[in-house]
Amino acid sequence: MGTALRTPAPRPELYRFSRLDYLTAGLYVAVAAFFAVFGSLLAPLMLRLSPNPAVASYSVNLIFYGGIGILALAAVRRIAARDLRVLATRPWFSLLMVPLAVVAMMILTAILVAVTGPPQTSANQAGLQALMQQVPAWLMVPLLVIVGPFVEEYIFRHLLIGKLSRRVNVWVCAGLSVVLFAALHIIGQEALALPVLMPYLAMGAVLVFVYVWTGKNVMFSYFVHASKNLLAVIFLYAIPPDVMEQLQKVQG
Repeated sequence: MGTALRTPAPRPELYRFSRLDYLTAGLYVAVAAFFAVFGSLLAPLMLRLSPNPAVASYSVNLIFYGGIGILALAAVRRIAARDLRVLATRPWFSLLMVPLAVVAMMILTAILVAVTGPPQTSANQAGLQALMQQVPAWLMVPLLVIVGPFVEEYIFRHLLIGKLSRRVNVWVCAGLSVVLFAALHIIGQEALALPVLMPYLAMGAVLVFVYVWTGKNVMFSYFVHASKNLLAVIFLYAIPPDVMEQLQKVQG
């Protein structure tokens, strides 16, 4: 597959796993697994942060993603700076292709969900909706639009494809990225159904495609991911909770 952007001369040293990569990825996996297994047992401790469960959940997620985000930024800073310079040489490309990629993601999601069955709300999505009813948008944007997508693009695109593909076939890495990205978002789902899984598979597939297509430009895939999340935040905050509840009943 050709690339959409003219990338600089390859620098193999930038795509070798560093100790900081291992530390960041290991911490990310360990904490995510810990909360997946013991999340219910930690509820009393989380409530010590705030008597409001939503605020406590937001605080824990912000601390987790904020800490991982700092490590990820330190680990990927040279590649991120290079990728931003590449995008700056083609500003029209980002302005046009980022929204088109988001639209493609939505179309692919609609097709896959339509094929597999009626739409269903995942536990992850339901939790976010409940959180947004009690946490203002100006607090959710840093978590869902800025920090969260950056961490996930670093883990699932830069590490799993950009770096791992030096040792494993790139298409194997791409498939692994899509599957693990979707798995992250359905952890805690009591009953796994294809309509629940499909939106995350579609999102992961589009993000993998744009990452590889742009010559492994992690900042471009980050902008696509962040734009999709921003659109979701705007949508969820724009629709009154009672209307959203009615929509979910219709879907069910």
